Amino acid sequence: GKKPLHQKIVDELKHYYNGFHLLWIDTKVAARMVWRLLHGQVLTRRERRRLLRTCADLFRLVPFLVFVIVPFMEFLLPVFLKLFPEMLPSTFETESKKEEKQKKKLNAKLELAKFLQETIAEMAKRNKADTG
Repeated sequence: GKKPLHQKIVDELKHYYNGFHLLWIDTKVAARMVWRLLHGQVLTRRERRRLLRTCADLFRLVPFLVFVIVPFMEFLLPVFLKLFPEMLPSTFETESKKEEKQKKKLNAKLELAKFLQETIAEMAKRNKADTG
């Protein structure tokens, strides 16, 4: 069934609260990683990726905050999210968005693999024709 308007608003507020909470946790963890880096420790590949993602999320937060601070600008947020889907930090993504992004990446990788296989097969045919 359809949700009433007040329930949709409550759900959206919970979504943004959880997103900001997760971003805060990621920021604290990233600050500890930067502290470790400044003291000469080496980060693992996983930690480095998390630090980069968190920094990118913080930079993405700047344009997002404009929508929160300017009165009535939040009504334009869905329009801008449609135009610029990567505008929100990663902590604000829903599971369906994550799955959709993974499917797109997988399809792109499959197309690339198919292209490379066809190229290699064509090169093998040329080499066979040249030697034969």
